[in-house]
Amino acid sequence: MGKNKRSSKGNQSGHDGLVYSSDTTWKLEVSSDHEQEAVDATKQTLYVSLNRKQRAGKPVTFIEGFQGPAMDLLVLGKQLKKECGVGGAVKEGCVLIQGDHRDRVVLSLEKQGFRVKRKGG
Repeated sequence: MGKNKRSSKGNQSGHDGLVYSSDTTWKLEVSSDHEQEAVDATKQTLYVSLNRKQRAGKPVTFIEGFQGPAMDLLVLGKQLKKECGVGGAVKEGCVLIQGDHRDRVVLSLEKQGFRVKRKGG
């Protein structure tokens, strides 16, 4: 028995699904509420900690407190993963680096001008 699959052609454009309107005064309204301005690195405090919750006991270096556009956070995450030589992810405004790389991450962030604080042990 096959499972029902949703079409991958869904609402990719970010619009509300309106295809046609007979209203001649209607205009597309694009809101820029989701865009954040970049905050200077020297004005940000990032928190670095080690997390083992819900990961079968495997350690993950956890970086949180970043303020700014999501694209900048993705770039920061990619740079940290590359520098540590491991995998990881950017989820919910936090960067996850596989393994215990707190020392290396703190040094890298301080070189970039961030204020860094360690959380936990």
